[in-house]
Amino acid sequence: MKKALVVSAIASNQGKTLLTMALLNYFKGRVRPFKIGPDFIDPQFHEKVASYPSVNLDSFMMNDSQLKWIFSKYSDRDIAICEGVMGFYDGMDKGSSAYDVAKTLKIPSLLILDASGSYITISAILNGMLNFRDNNTIKAVVLNKVSSKMHYELIKKFIELECEVVEVVGWIEKNLPTISSRHLGLDLEELESCELDSISKDVLKNIDMNLLENLIDVEILRIESYPFKPIVKKDERCVLVKDKNFSFIYHDNIEYLKEIYREVIFVDSTKDEKIPNDADMVIIVGGYVETNESYKRVKDSINFKNSLIKHYQKGKKIYAECAGLIYLGKSIDEKEMSGILDIEFELGTKRERLGYYYGIDYESGEIKKGHAFHYSKIISAPKGDIGLYKSSKKMMKDGGYKKDGVVGTYLHTMWRV
Repeated sequence: MKKALVVSAIASNQGKTLLTMALLNYFKGRVRPFKIGPDFIDPQFHEKVASYPSVNLDSFMMNDSQLKWIFSKYSDRDIAICEGVMGFYDGMDKGSSAYDVAKTLKIPSLLILDASGSYITISAILNGMLNFRDNNTIKAVVLNKVSSKMHYELIKKFIELECEVVEVVGWIEKNLPTISSRHLGLDLEELESCELDSISKDVLKNIDMNLLENLIDVEILRIESYPFKPIVKKDERCVLVKDKNFSFIYHDNIEYLKEIYREVIFVDSTKDEKIPNDADMVIIVGGYVETNESYKRVKDSINFKNSLIKHYQKGKKIYAECAGLIYLGKSIDEKEMSGILDIEFELGTKRERLGYYYGIDYESGEIKKGHAFHYSKIISAPKGDIGLYKSSKKMMKDGGYKKDGVVGTYLHTMWRV
């Protein structure tokens, strides 16, 4: 018997990441982190805390059988902690909410509820969450931003009167001094391990961990049948460009590449590493190339740029997502890129896209599900030698470009699916 837990809330900014961080640190060495949804930032944060890669569970891109297989494959430690997305039921319209994932995988869920400025109303909110769908997996509650133990006991009393099916396992003090000046997740690199320990202890100080652990026993079945397209081994060397500029990649995509290619070579463009001469495929993932800090690294990576151009001139294959697509272009806001594709980009102040879309698989030509989130847009591209292909919520334009053996797309996809 293993243990698994979905950490969710009624909305974003309720404390999911804070509690997830504390739990990952508490169970360090025994825990596999997971992230529900297509996010890239939280999994990097999870890995930093847990010292173990975080795996995305996305029930829009994957069907139920595929989701169960992925969870089974990567549940290789005693405990699985899965951070939810937005509110517990948000994304139900696309079948991709924390509720959907928890229900499909039969994982107990914990709600963290903001208790500031309230007490009886918390019971009404929780009742609404419990009764909205009777097949939900909500088993426990943690109260966040609690002003005192007396405040906690008052809220707990009414929850126990009104919501008998859940356990109130504890509370997190309002205005914890260890986190008051931190924006966890974005500034994690600045935190030392001792600070993570002290933050985790403060967060979990008033949470009954024995009670919580007793609530999260699960049976994770080994899935024998492979619910994806058959693995076709390529006798090729694949280069994966993965570094501070290009870091947006789902962990299973890395493992999938290792399964289909003879060899996968990691190249760090920010260290100006070269693409090997005998590489057959180069993959450049998403990230940042347009900020001042990241662009300085782009400018300084002359050997990387020249070796990539040489790879292209040999007629070899390149696949790039989002920031990778931008790097293949000529420029963004007059910041010079590689120039492999004759495309110019502009960075806007408003989002161009955020959400799930459909795209065209560059090898099979089949429609593929994915996610896009970007502020940039294409402002100049030739009509002739670069073929535009479309990705869609219902066929969005400028989803990506294909030229010779080069494919660039704004769409982030799970390559095994």
